[in-house]
Amino acid sequence: MKTILGKVVLGVASAMFVSGVVIAQDVPEVTVQAKRLITTKVTERIEGGVPLQDISVTYGVRTSDLDLATHSAALVLEQRVKDAAKLACKEISRQFPDASPSEAECANTAAAKAMPQVKQLVASAEKAHNRG
Repeated sequence: MKTILGKVVLGVASAMFVSGVVIAQDVPEVTVQAKRLITTKVTERIEGGVPLQDISVTYGVRTSDLDLATHSAALVLEQRVKDAAKLACKEISRQFPDASPSEAECANTAAAKAMPQVKQLVASAEKAHNRG
């Protein structure tokens, strides 16, 4: 039995919450990727099931304005990641209202998958702060 998986990737990789002047430097960024599936209708019967399309939207979350060595900044970054996940899933819902899982579950999953990046950036900032 075959399941046809199609991938549609909508790249929205610019930084969120951008304001002011951007200086060309290597600034860490957290990538949040939201994914949902949609069922596509076909005009002829495909053996083994209904084709699915994997839809994803990716946002970059800016960290350059945060001192991640502080607890309050780490909390701000976590909230930015959650907000980016919600926005990404909302964008998918707007374009594909019948996609699954639900918008809320999509946002929770996307945020959870991005949190290891947050933890790594915070740990690196704390380590650098303790050295200096």
